[in-house]
Amino acid sequence: MPRISWIQQHRLLAFFILAYAISWSSWPLYAVGLMPRMEFLPIGPLVAAVLVIALAEGRAGFTVWGRRLIRWRVGWIWYAIALLLPALMALVTGFTNIALGAEADGLGDVAWSGLLAAFAVRLVNPMDGPLGEEPGWRGYALPLLQSRRSPLQAAAVLGILVALWHLPLVLFNGLSLIGLPTTFVITFLYVWLFNRTGGSVLLTLLFHNSQGTFTVGSFGFVGSEAARAELIYFVVVVLAVAATLVFDRNAWRTAPASAISALPTTTG
Repeated sequence: MPRISWIQQHRLLAFFILAYAISWSSWPLYAVGLMPRMEFLPIGPLVAAVLVIALAEGRAGFTVWGRRLIRWRVGWIWYAIALLLPALMALVTGFTNIALGAEADGLGDVAWSGLLAAFAVRLVNPMDGPLGEEPGWRGYALPLLQSRRSPLQAAAVLGILVALWHLPLVLFNGLSLIGLPTTFVITFLYVWLFNRTGGSVLLTLLFHNSQGTFTVGSFGFVGSEAARAELIYFVVVVLAVAATLVFDRNAWRTAPASAISALPTTTG
């Protein structure tokens, strides 16, 4: 069939078109007044990966993809980084903001048991960011990108596309505009972690989950102090990425074979 043949020849392009179309599907309905609000669907990248693999790669594609999803045999240090680095970045951001004069009215009220429960729920909810995004962005798109580009180049391309995918959240759901450049920059950390764990989507999913659970919002900042916290967080993420570029240069030159598409690449 011509359509399936086109998808087989342009897997990466087809994936991104579907990921955007599914996640933004309610936008046209909202624009013409048929929906009361824009419903952003984080599950788009996951569904897009399943559809493209089913139409263009078949069983072999699902086997390779599935191995990435459950790759858990990595050193304990990478589990520590995946779980604790996002929390550390949030803490550095929060306490820096406090040092600059911000008041953290909600800090003493943080329910750590509630954060743990939220972490557990988000881990298995495909309608939330970690499970809805990681199998697509890192599990499918990144290995294809790295088949033809260096990890650094692949991270830049993926970062732009993932950031723009979040645009409806800025326009309709109150996400701060600085969230887009922050998303672009933090993509480099996801790529670094993915490659350093031999292409483990499980580890990037844990990182994503931790990032969404431990946020600067836990400090209770409001108004201009909240805006400053978001700016500080952006700087903290930039510094974290810079650290990988300076102290782990080899990670950005060549991706491991297990983090590159094992199936023949095509024009897209």
